Amino acid sequence: MTSHAPNILTVVRVLLVPVFVYLLFADERLAALIVFWIAGITDLLDGWLARKHDRVTAFGKIADPIADKALTGAAWVGLSLLGVIPWLATVIILVREVGITAWRLRVLSTHVVEAQALGKWKTTLQIVTISSLLLFPFTTEGLIAWGQDALLWASVVLTVVSAIPYLRQAWNRGHE
Repeated sequence: MTSHAPNILTVVRVLLVPVFVYLLFADERLAALIVFWIAGITDLLDGWLARKHDRVTAFGKIADPIADKALTGAAWVGLSLLGVIPWLATVIILVREVGITAWRLRVLSTHVVEAQALGKWKTTLQIVTISSLLLFPFTTEGLIAWGQDALLWASVVLTVVSAIPYLRQAWNRGHE
């Protein structure tokens, strides 16, 4: 394994974002879903490789969360532009994601803010929700549509709730 493999995977994830967006708007949802999953796998793999081989880099600390937010953010915005999900859900999610990521990057020079367990659950639920919205037709009605709505709003709630530990940490650091 080269020492750059985790960073290369992060760059690949960023490069997959426009491919994903193109496929989403070309109404190639299954292909978009496959690209989304491949990008998600690069996220798992780059973190695992970096930790396993002690290859955590300054570039990775900055680029990895940006790549993650670019991928999921593109999905949320794309799905809202297509009228699949309400803009309210997308705006709430993006405000949290951009805000917490910006804070984590701002304090990176003094310390690394580790991902919280709730944040990992949030990301997992977002991936499941986005995957569901890509996998099933956007016009689906009935039980699948109800389940997708439940997943979407559960994602929104968990996204907001998962910000609390970060906000608490930011508050405590600001009052030391």
